Amino acid sequence: MEPVLVIVAPGQGAQTPGFLVPWLEDPTFASRFDWLSTVAGLDLAHYGTEADADTIRQTEIAQPLLVATGLIAALELFPHPADVFQQIGAVAGHSVGELTAAAGARAITAEQAMVLVRERGKAMAEAAAVTATGMTAVLGGDRDEVLAAIDKHGLTPANDNGPGQIVAAGTREQLDAFAEDPPAKARLVPLSVAGAFHTEHMQPAVGHLAGLARSVSTHDPRVPVISNRDGKIVHDGRDMLARIVGQIASPVRWDLCLETMADLGVTGVLEMPPAGTLTGIAKRALKGVDTFALKTPDQLDEARAFCARHGEGSEIESTPTWRMVVSPGKGTFHRAESAAGAETFEPGAVIGEVASTRDSTTITAAHGGQVVEWLVEDGDLVSPGQPLLRLHPEVGM
Repeated sequence: MEPVLVIVAPGQGAQTPGFLVPWLEDPTFASRFDWLSTVAGLDLAHYGTEADADTIRQTEIAQPLLVATGLIAALELFPHPADVFQQIGAVAGHSVGELTAAAGARAITAEQAMVLVRERGKAMAEAAAVTATGMTAVLGGDRDEVLAAIDKHGLTPANDNGPGQIVAAGTREQLDAFAEDPPAKARLVPLSVAGAFHTEHMQPAVGHLAGLARSVSTHDPRVPVISNRDGKIVHDGRDMLARIVGQIASPVRWDLCLETMADLGVTGVLEMPPAGTLTGIAKRALKGVDTFALKTPDQLDEARAFCARHGEGSEIESTPTWRMVVSPGKGTFHRAESAAGAETFEPGAVIGEVASTRDSTTITAAHGGQVVEWLVEDGDLVSPGQPLLRLHPEVGM
């Protein structure tokens, strides 16, 4: 089996008091961290070293703290970012970790990520203050029964983290009623978060971020990015940013992200600091997959060896990414009739679809261009992130 490395970035709740202390002992890390703190307008070094658990639990602090840590730690792990794209099979981030993943894949800059996460955290905190809402983890139980119970009480399955872990979110009244009438054989654990994230209660924050996102310049990611929305591989910068914005008020389907990792044939999952949550889920959901939770800088050499052992890179990096159309997931490729003999495609033109047992996804040539070669035939089985079509950009496109 070919090795495949997936790097993941954790979401809110992964932070613990003082977790940054050993990292900030490195002057290079400290100066880079100071730069991103300046962009965010927050003293993130203080929050990562001296602040207590209640302080760093605040949404507007936790989110920038997590993204900045992940991005600077990535530069420590991979001092020459261009080299690492030849090692990584895919990246993914849980909730706010998607901004870390997007910047790590070079779809947006670190500075853009920090502005967006600063505004995301503030807007979500403001939305959470409107109504008394919260989140409760549901551990164990029958999946269908758990989802039925969540729906019965008007709650949203805000995080579906894979086997045996679904997070319900909604108003305090709904959560209290849910606690009085829990699904069979399930344990409920209330989470210490400010509100019902990834539900309709966060819709005001979506509007604010969407307005800002219109001014953000994006690039197609250098490696496949697995989206929280549906576990699909995303290879268009604008689409990725739109998904990240919309995800604020939509459930995190980490279960589908795990399915895509399995479809990719993942052999190693490395989690950026503050690590532990996502590697714990991976151990349960992806049997036999090697995991590495990067928590402290004294693990960096071991982490680099882990990446070298599992890193073979994605198929995307072998050719310029701006002229590739890739598959968003595993399935059968069906070429559109209109695409069969086409020599050029307009931006956004439909080239076909990828159909799986669960759904069918329309594939478009986001940037358009001249057809250099088809890399698959109609009816071929394809894998997540597999190149389908090579295009040469036309002048003016």
